[in-house]
Amino acid sequence: MVNCCGLVTVKNKPVPLKSIAVEVSVQGHVATVSSTLQYENQEESPLEAIFVFPLPGEAAVCRFSAKIGQTEVVAEVQEKQKAREQYDDLLSSGQQAFLLEESDESPDVFKLSVGSLPPGEKASVSLDYVTELAVQADDGLRLCLPAVLNPRYQPQGSDRGSGGSALVSSVPAGSVPYSLSLSARVSSPHPVCRVESNCPLDQLNYLNTERTQATVSLAAGHQFDRDVELLLYYQDTHQPTAIVEAAQTSAKPGSLMGDPVVMLSLYPEFPNDVMSSMTSLGEFLFVVDRSGSMSFSMHNGSGVQDRIGSARDTLLLLLKSLPMGCYFNIIGFGSRYESFFPKSVEYSQKTMDEALLKVKAMRADLGGTEILQPLKHIYSQPCLPDQPRQLFLFTDGEVGNTKEVLDLVKANAGSHRCFSFGIGEGASSALIFGVAKQGGGHAQFITGQDRMQPKVMQSLRFALQPAVVNISVKWNVPKGVSVTPLSPPIRVLFQGQRALLYAQLTGKSSGDTEGSVTVAYSLAEQPVENQLSFSLKPAEDTGLTVHRLGVRTLIRSLEMEERQGYGKKKGVKEKVVELSVQSGVSSPSDLCVSFSALLKSAMSSRMVCGAAMNRSMLTKMSFDVQADQGQGQRFLQGSRPMYGKMRRRPRSEPRSTDLDCPATASNPVKDPLLQLISLQKASGFWVLEAALAEVLGKTEEEVAKPKPAPVDQELWATVLALVWLYGFKMEAQEQWQFLAMKAVSWIQAQKAASVSECVQAGNILLGCQVLKDTLGL
Repeated sequence: MVNCCGLVTVKNKPVPLKSIAVEVSVQGHVATVSSTLQYENQEESPLEAIFVFPLPGEAAVCRFSAKIGQTEVVAEVQEKQKAREQYDDLLSSGQQAFLLEESDESPDVFKLSVGSLPPGEKASVSLDYVTELAVQADDGLRLCLPAVLNPRYQPQGSDRGSGGSALVSSVPAGSVPYSLSLSARVSSPHPVCRVESNCPLDQLNYLNTERTQATVSLAAGHQFDRDVELLLYYQDTHQPTAIVEAAQTSAKPGSLMGDPVVMLSLYPEFPNDVMSSMTSLGEFLFVVDRSGSMSFSMHNGSGVQDRIGSARDTLLLLLKSLPMGCYFNIIGFGSRYESFFPKSVEYSQKTMDEALLKVKAMRADLGGTEILQPLKHIYSQPCLPDQPRQLFLFTDGEVGNTKEVLDLVKANAGSHRCFSFGIGEGASSALIFGVAKQGGGHAQFITGQDRMQPKVMQSLRFALQPAVVNISVKWNVPKGVSVTPLSPPIRVLFQGQRALLYAQLTGKSSGDTEGSVTVAYSLAEQPVENQLSFSLKPAEDTGLTVHRLGVRTLIRSLEMEERQGYGKKKGVKEKVVELSVQSGVSSPSDLCVSFSALLKSAMSSRMVCGAAMNRSMLTKMSFDVQADQGQGQRFLQGSRPMYGKMRRRPRSEPRSTDLDCPATASNPVKDPLLQLISLQKASGFWVLEAALAEVLGKTEEEVAKPKPAPVDQELWATVLALVWLYGFKMEAQEQWQFLAMKAVSWIQAQKAASVSECVQAGNILLGCQVLKDTLGL
C-alpha cells in the first residue's frame, strides 16, 4: 500500500526523491506551473518506474518529459486511436512502449510508465500544466501545489496506518532527504497588493514602479508537513480586466495559436445593500457524505471534532437559518443514500424539529462514497414552482466516476445551483470545483483548522442573494480585426463567482493599435456598465498560458455539445484533435498524450518521430491514466489522495478507508453559540427558558426579573438573544446573521411599543452597550 505519489515501482514502492524545483508564472487569474523532479534508484537491481500525478481539477498538462540516463522521453499529443495503434504495433514487435490517457472517470489523475531505471541511475521528470486560479472568500486567488510537487515527509519505517489515517511525522528540516525550491512571477493589469502562503516566503520583490509585476520565492525552512498554498491579492480586484497574449511565433497566422488571444475577467462587486437583502424562496437540498471516512478528525490535534460531528453542527446552523416559506430536504449518502423526507417539505417549526432529531442521530455509517445515485434521485424530482433549487454538497473524498457526475450536474444546470464543500485535503479538486462550476454555484475547501460553519454560511448567503443577470459582452476592435469567442456566453453570476472569457483576435489593423470591450449587466434591477481597453500588439514572450486555457475552454465546449447532441455538428472530433495537437493540451475524451523517446542529441522529437522507419531510434511512449474507483490511497493524512491503483475496484465496492473507520460520535465541548442557535424557533423567536438563561450565563430567575412589565416573554427572550449575539459574538456574525435577520423580522411583526426599553434592560442585564439601531430595530 503506497502513501506517496510521484515516481513509484510497479510494486507500489516509492523511488527515492532527491529534489523538486517549481516555477510558477501567473498572468492575472491564470497560471502555468513548471516543475522538475529528480529521483534516484538506490537499489541493487533495476526498477520499473511509474509516475503518478494528481492534477488540480481545472488544470491541463501541456508538456511532459522524462530523462533516464541519456534517454529522454518528450511529450507529443496525438489522436487517441492513432496512438493506440502505434502502441500496439511497437508492443507486438517486441519493443518497449507506453500509453498515457486522461482518465475516463476522473479528469485530475495521470499515471505514466517511464520505463526501467537501472541501479544507481537517476531519473528527471519535468512537466508543465496550466490552470485557472480559484477565487477565495476574501477575494484572494488560490494556487495549491499537488502532493506530488510537495510531498509530506515521513521517515522510513514509521507507521503509515491504513489508508493514510496515520499522523504526519514531525522531523527536523535537515532530516528531509530531498529539497524543494519554488519561485513565482506574478503579472496583472492591476497592482499586486500582497502574496501570502501557509509556508514561509521571502519578501515580495516588485519589478516595476506600477507594482503590476512581482516575484516571490519559498523561503528556507519549509517543514514538508503541509501542502504549499499561495494566495494572491490584487488592487481593484472587482474591476474587469483584459489580458492579451501574443501569438506563438512558430504557429500559422489565422490559427488559434497563431493569433493573439484575449482573456476577460469578470468578478462583479455586490454592494452592501444587495448583500444584506435576502429572499424567502427556494428549495434547499443538503447532500451530506456519510461514508466511514467522515468519522476522521477535522485536523490533527487532541480533542478535535470529527467530520460528521462538524457536519451535524453545520446542518443545525443551516436549518435554523432558512427563511420561512422555503422548502428543504437532507440526503445522506455512502454506498447507498437516505433522504430525511420522501420529497422536499415546507420549512416550518414541525418539519425543522423533525429534521433536527434526524440530524442529531446522523452517523458516518453508510460505507463508501457514491454521489451519482443520490444526484440522479434529486434531478428526477420535479422542481417546485417559484422555488429555485439550491443544492449543497458535502464530501471528504473523491469518486471514480467524476466525469459522469459533472455531466449530470451540467445537464441539469438550468434548473438548479450547486454549492460544493471539500472537507479535508483528501477531497478531489476536480469533483469539488467541477460540481460548483457546472452547477453555477461556489466551491469551498475546509482544510487544516478551518471551521466548516463560516464557509457554509457564506455560501448560503450567496444562495439567498440576487444574482448578476442580463450579462452582455461587446467587443470593439478596429477595421481589419475580428473577434472569435472561445468561451460560451455567461448567463448569470452570483456573489463570489468569477468568470473568465477567452477570445481569438484575428487580422491586423492598419491604424489603431487598441481595442476595447464593454461589459454590461444588471444587479438588483440596477444596470451596470464597464468599458476597458487593451492593446492589439501585446508584448512578445509572455508565454502561452492564456492560449492554452482558451483552447481548453473551447475543447470542453465542443465536447459538451457533442455529448449532448446539440445539432450533431460534423467534424467536432477532428476540430478537437487539431486544437490539441496545435497547443499541446490534451483532451479527456478523444485524445491522449503520447511520447517519443530519443537519445540525447541535437535532434528534435518531431524529427525523430518522422523517422519512424528507424525503430532502433524510436520508442513510442503513451500515458495510461487509471483512477481509483473509490477513495484511493491517501498520500498521508490530510494530503491529496494518491490515485492509480494496479487494479480497478468495482464502482459499487466501498472504499477500504471507509470500511476501516468505526462510526463513532464525537463529544465536543458545548459551544454557547450553537446552544443559542439550537434554541431559536423556526419563525425567528426564542422562548424564555432555563436553557437560554444558561447560555446567557444567568439563572432563569435573573433573566426573568428585569423584563419590562408590558412585554411578553418571547419578545424579551428574543431581544436578549440578539443583544448577546451582538455583544459577545460579533466575530462570528457571518454564522448567525440570518438567524438575527429572522429574529428582527419576527420582532417587527409583533409591533410592540417597548422594544427600546427591552434593549436598554437587556444591555444592563448582560453588561453590554448594544444600540437598538445596531440590532436593525
